[in-house]
Amino acid sequence: MLKVENLVAGYGKVQVLHGVDIEVGDGQLVTLIGSNGAGKTTTLRALSGMIAPTSGSIKLGGVEISGLPSHKITRLGVAHSPEGRRVFPALPVGDNLLLGAFPRLTGARPKGDTAADLEKMYELFPRLRERRAQLAGTLSGGEQQMLAMARALMLNPELLMLDEPSMGLSPRLVEEVFATIARLKEGKTTMLLVEQFAAAALEVADFGYVLENGVISTSGPAAKLRDDPAVKAAYLGAAR
Repeated sequence: MLKVENLVAGYGKVQVLHGVDIEVGDGQLVTLIGSNGAGKTTTLRALSGMIAPTSGSIKLGGVEISGLPSHKITRLGVAHSPEGRRVFPALPVGDNLLLGAFPRLTGARPKGDTAADLEKMYELFPRLRERRAQLAGTLSGGEQQMLAMARALMLNPELLMLDEPSMGLSPRLVEEVFATIARLKEGKTTMLLVEQFAAAALEVADFGYVLENGVISTSGPAAKLRDDPAVKAAYLGAAR
């Protein structure tokens, strides 16, 4: 589904990624873990077109998307749920969700049954049904995270990218978020998960990459990484 080769990217003269290689197979959940400042968020921004890569290849389903503007990448089926949620605070929950389906509603992407998909989101996130007429800016942090994930899913994406979905949430809400991610995995949603909560990420993922200072230092099946002494010492010793 996704194949990234020798990705180099950054901000202005500051190079953050120094040749990153990542693959996500169809129906797989792949996680990218690493410390703060390692380049995890920069990777997702480069993949979704929020920043332009300096060099390298990004292929989605065999189609080169590196360097395309973000709206064209979205139309091809890449949904990015960003760090910090970025909901539209002055709009109701229902309108936020419909905006996630905007490329479908305008004909830029196959429409399908958006009404049925909206109902699926309310089934997956029951609290959003309760809050569907409420302004998104008045939701709790956990509810906003649910909304950000559901809004991305309304694209009916080929690839769902989640950036730090557990950030700032209580332990109970973190469990809820990861339970939802596990249900999406069961439904064969293809996902790339960036997460500092490495233990939970590796517990739910099929495969993992460890990013250190802009390069992949190690990778492998998630179960293997959970047992790797170096990964345990660096990322699994504490809950966060």
